[in-house]
Amino acid sequence: MKVVFMGTPEFAVPSLEILVEKFNVEAVFTQPDRPKGRGKRLAISQVKEIALKHNIPVYQPIKLKNDEECINVLKNLQPDYIVVVAFGQILSKEVLDIPKYGCVNLHASLLPKFRGAAPINYAVMMGEKVSGNTTMLMDIGLDTGDILLKDQCDIHENMTAGELHDKLMARGGDLLVKTLEDYAKGHIVPVKQGDESTYASLLNKEMAKIDWNKSAKEIHNHVRGLNPWPVAYTFYKDQSMKIYESSILSKSSKEAPGTILDVNKDGIEVATGDGVILIKIIQFPNGKPLKIEQYINGHSIDIKEILA
Repeated sequence: MKVVFMGTPEFAVPSLEILVEKFNVEAVFTQPDRPKGRGKRLAISQVKEIALKHNIPVYQPIKLKNDEECINVLKNLQPDYIVVVAFGQILSKEVLDIPKYGCVNLHASLLPKFRGAAPINYAVMMGEKVSGNTTMLMDIGLDTGDILLKDQCDIHENMTAGELHDKLMARGGDLLVKTLEDYAKGHIVPVKQGDESTYASLLNKEMAKIDWNKSAKEIHNHVRGLNPWPVAYTFYKDQSMKIYESSILSKSSKEAPGTILDVNKDGIEVATGDGVILIKIIQFPNGKPLKIEQYINGHSIDIKEILA
């Protein structure tokens, strides 16, 4: 079968690699090269790196829906499938109608839960116990197409968004291969999504600030869900303090939420709206992320100080 692949970040790489192995990937579409780093040099996407390694033609439209040249390339290729994995652009109906079997999207949630740009982070932040990948037939809506297959995995209580990302990234390619093969044979009946959908909007640094009035569980999920980016933070003596890792303690406190109760090699104990949380890894501006045991070797954290 002839496949056109559309994707951009690291999450899409294993999917592209297995599709190259199993099918005829005729072309790869990815986002334009972007300035990166202090020198602002143009950097290519990780998907483009893989495509070039396999000598697959690469197209990088600024907006595919407005790029007649790229749309004509797609029409001339007459693909059986267009496969989309974190491409970062919306496809027009004109493009959706090109492939024989349709456009198949791999989405990193159990749809209709967590449609949108940041499904992995929101699954962790909301304290979900399970997540997974979904393949669907794309339509003009945002992650609203008919479901083809799902692959479920557990989220343990201390798993970060980064860890869940890597788990789903590794599993997505196999689900795509099974989807493309079985749907072409007529072995999959598409299922319409239910009405009980949730939306996972784009992340930003402002939403990462911790509200210590919330429960220890909510704060712990907030920390997990924003690791590795944008990273939950608070203020210690007017200085931004990023928090990478935490755990919930089976303790209670009468102190105001945000109050530092104790500091030891295991971490910083902080009062929350309903209990106590242990902060394990922190980072101050111009410093590296450090375990509390490492940080207090050369610095002090004052008990009774209130994090804001």
